[in-house]
Amino acid sequence: MDCPSEENLIKMKLSDIDGINQLDFDLEERTLTVYHVSNITIISDSIKELNLNESLVSSHETDEIIVESKAEQSRLLWIVLIINFVFFAIEMSTGLISKSMGLVADSLDMLADSFVYALSLIAVGGSVLKKKRIAKYAGYFQITLAVLGIIEVVRRFLGFEALPVFSTMIIVSIFALIANGVCLYLLQKSKSKEAHMRASMIFTSNDIIINLGVIVAGVLVNQFSSGLPDLVIGIIVFVLVIQGAIRILKLSK
Repeated sequence: MDCPSEENLIKMKLSDIDGINQLDFDLEERTLTVYHVSNITIISDSIKELNLNESLVSSHETDEIIVESKAEQSRLLWIVLIINFVFFAIEMSTGLISKSMGLVADSLDMLADSFVYALSLIAVGGSVLKKKRIAKYAGYFQITLAVLGIIEVVRRFLGFEALPVFSTMIIVSIFALIANGVCLYLLQKSKSKEAHMRASMIFTSNDIIINLGVIVAGVLVNQFSSGLPDLVIGIIVFVLVIQGAIRILKLSK
């Protein structure tokens, strides 16, 4: 377990099990602490089904009291979900108009994050069957869009295309950067250590890096009068979207 996608994958998998009070992830140490009153064998077997090369470090009783605010967690997840979906629409439309594959790819990354946050919310209040069905549709939808994006990148690389509008790339990405900064600030204010809340912070931090990448690509497009930097950042983000979609598809099995 070494990335936020796998963290969310584990969280969604264990949501099927009654008696789990809290999941505390430490990505740096690659460890997961499960507070539960359910059978440890059921938990261990469920994690093994994900094939993440896991191993049990220890198991012991504790008197620690777990206090969670589901309402607060849901409120914050709704906020970041809405912000991500709004900027998906903004970046997709401006990316198509300005002919920037970097913006189009970043918009799909925003959409992918929206799916992840929505699945986390569904895991809290929805049935297991509903969660898995939506995960399946979301995963295939993301892969389809990302593959079409990669095909378009290849087509533009092999053929002649007008340069993307670098000013639109930079301006829209700056606003997206600000939006992700607001999301990160709100999430960091949360005192919750629950899995999907901490994963959300890491997702948003990764989005900030991608936003900076598109801004740099826009500067390079202007500097060298070449669309290649835009295509490079586009293909990188499309691949990241596909990787995330594959992890989401694991939830539908």
